[in-house]
Amino acid sequence: MMRDYLTLDDINIKGKTILCRLDLNSPMDPNGTILDDSRFRSHLTTLKELEDSKVVLLSHQSRPGKSDFTTMEPHARQLSKLMRKNVDYIDDIFGSHALDSIKKMSKGDIILLENARFYSEESLERTPKEHTRTHMVRGLSPLCDVFMNDAFSVSHRSHLSVTGFTDVLPGIAGRVMEKEIDSLNRGMSCSERPCIYVLGGAKVDDSIRVTKNVLERGCADRVLVTGVVANVFLAASGVKIGSGNMSFIEKQGYIDQIDIARELLSRFGDNIGLPVDVALNKNDERVEEKVHALKTELPIHDIGIETMVKFSREISSAKTVVMNGPAGVFEKEAFALGTHELIKAGTKSGFSVIGGGHIAAAVEHFGISSKFSHVSTGGGACIDFLAGEKLPGIEALKDAARKFRKK
Repeated sequence: MMRDYLTLDDINIKGKTILCRLDLNSPMDPNGTILDDSRFRSHLTTLKELEDSKVVLLSHQSRPGKSDFTTMEPHARQLSKLMRKNVDYIDDIFGSHALDSIKKMSKGDIILLENARFYSEESLERTPKEHTRTHMVRGLSPLCDVFMNDAFSVSHRSHLSVTGFTDVLPGIAGRVMEKEIDSLNRGMSCSERPCIYVLGGAKVDDSIRVTKNVLERGCADRVLVTGVVANVFLAASGVKIGSGNMSFIEKQGYIDQIDIARELLSRFGDNIGLPVDVALNKNDERVEEKVHALKTELPIHDIGIETMVKFSREISSAKTVVMNGPAGVFEKEAFALGTHELIKAGTKSGFSVIGGGHIAAAVEHFGISSKFSHVSTGGGACIDFLAGEKLPGIEALKDAARKFRKK
């Protein structure tokens, strides 16, 4: 399969020094204990293939101002435990300690450099060419042979450690990045029909961007909407969802999305599936009402049973399903039913993709992640990709591939 970026299959990395950008950013408790190591585990396949190389890892934890903005020492310990080999933590990024440590490495060694976001220029949105003038690139690139990006989840940002090295080193995708691109491309390829998108959650503008992109491009046969996204579409269709639900939409800054949803309904009405009933929260108890008879000030916290059955039938019979965002407030047991049922239906489809963020957490919570073809590691990156936007981290790899192939 000829790709427009390079992978581990395209370059001989044996004995080479590989500068590898991972995403090890994870939830941590106040004592510095990592609470969820799923991102660590996602990178193990890539790291296993680098065992005959010298591996220099770059990653980050949180961002300035947050309580979990801390060093990468716990991450090195966790990675050592999972890999069953020593991963040395280096409390430096590109200073003399980091550079000396890289120079002393032998084949099979792995070191993890300090939190990339400790360096103020890391989070600046710049072009790859502009990033090459930084101390980080000037210090690390002469000691490395190849740059590998395996951090899809941060590749929607043109940050220094994501795009800064591809202009000066051969750049390749790691296995996580490769699987993300291939799986999401397959979800948008329009080749295996019917293709159903199921979009929910509370990030309305993101879901509307995706809806617009996949329907305009003809990638999706149907887009089924749930969550707050559905509330916006219901309001756009003329349903009286109640002042409380309208107030929530306004407070979240999505009131303008109603007009966009109305325009999409006028263009693609038959291709957009709206709930026919909803579950209301009455003193933390589930109360279901038909949408056409909705007269309530209670918050809508899930789709109703009839909608679940209708949507599940479409999802389970689809050849391709892409799901992003939960159907309701799944953290509350009474309102987890819609999310659970639609996710369960997704496991019966031909090829199934789960977007990152809350729906990935829900799949993990229900213990059925292994039943999906692909569960994305990236929330924002996944949304931008499905919305048809170019991700700087991927574009940088494509540019690097063009340069390398010319040579």
